[in-house]
Amino acid sequence: MSAPSTARRVGRPRAVARPRSELSPREEILAAAAELFTTHGYAATTTRALAERAGIRQASIYHYFGGKEDILAELLESTVRPSLEAARALTGATPEQRLWELCHRDARLLCSGPYNLGALYLLPEVRTERFAGFRRMRDELKGVYAALLAATSAGAALAPADRELRTDLLFALVEGVILIRRDTPGEPAATAMETLAAATADAALRLAGVADRHRPAGHPGQA
Repeated sequence: MSAPSTARRVGRPRAVARPRSELSPREEILAAAAELFTTHGYAATTTRALAERAGIRQASIYHYFGGKEDILAELLESTVRPSLEAARALTGATPEQRLWELCHRDARLLCSGPYNLGALYLLPEVRTERFAGFRRMRDELKGVYAALLAATSAGAALAPADRELRTDLLFALVEGVILIRRDTPGEPAATAMETLAAATADAALRLAGVADRHRPAGHPGQA
């Protein structure tokens, strides 16, 4: 008798063939959760429904995640992590240009993808201790906005309390693309996504008090 193959991943067989065959099982679970959490609701989605949508056995979910909360946490953090990584590599020549670039990248991330993951920020569950890591990550990103605003000539001229308020408004404006996506369901076309992201970044800098001449040239919507 020949020896059994060691390549097979025992205990995690697929229950149903899925069209997203290029995704790993973990990615399948996240994709299924993104769809079901945003279209059917987090509370209404069971792990059984997740497994069926992902095309795996229900027990297999627990090989990759501790449960629904872990899946939600990963989805939430995926809306912030890329912006934090990009913030560490901003290349604009001036603080104003770097702030515009961060606003643009962050807005574009929030309005990209087939599902409006940013809408999950509004879930009451996100206020619990389980999601403190996500909230810390989001606060860190907001801190980058604050530092960049303070480095601009307009931001440096503000009193600390005014600068803090302006940071809150700027950050809320960028995250406002979440509400725009909610009102216009479906994944935006690439051109629409880019136009929205650039317009949001422009508006954010106007809110910050940055004059047009300080914003980067050549982006969509700029004459």
